Amino acid sequence: MQSCKKEGCTDEMATNYDADAKTDDGSCSYIDGCMDEDAVNYDAAATRDDGSCTYEFVAEDATFENFMTWSLDATRNGADPSLGGAHAGNDSNSVREVYFLDGQDPVSGVYPRGTVIVKYTTLSDGGKEITAMVKRGGDFDTANGDWEYFMLNEDGSIADDGNMRGAGGEIMNGMCLGCHQYATNDYIFVK
Repeated sequence: MQSCKKEGCTDEMATNYDADAKTDDGSCSYIDGCMDEDAVNYDAAATRDDGSCTYEFVAEDATFENFMTWSLDATRNGADPSLGGAHAGNDSNSVREVYFLDGQDPVSGVYPRGTVIVKYTTLSDGGKEITAMVKRGGDFDTANGDWEYFMLNEDGSIADDGNMRGAGGEIMNGMCLGCHQYATNDYIFVK
């Protein structure tokens, strides 16, 4: 005969919820994480909110690690008059590769917060120019799509010589934003 006072975990949010338990015995277990779907670090597997939710994606060196293993979504060879001198647009032997973290596509025409894009340019003399864009969100620079621009070192770390770490479109005296504001798809030209 089954007892009417069966003990167990009575919290439906717990991973070990027991629908037959009548009395909670304190044995409930949870997966802690951010449960707010609007947060950058939302965890769909979380069963208990741990207060860790963040609403702005802030890039750091680790953000760009191994970028050449990401989805290669565009390759452009040679001169591109629309680029002028940017990204070796006036170099007939240059190769420009554009990588998207996780192959991110726009959602209803807008890239989501946390989108990370790297353009790896090989110059005709063998030199490299590596630039990146990150969709920060969190009202970082709403007038300019909340994008932040970066110059990177070859290992993917952020170049930091005072002029290269950008805030919104201000990097290199607004040169990045000066071009990207004309893209027809949320400041992105290639997809």
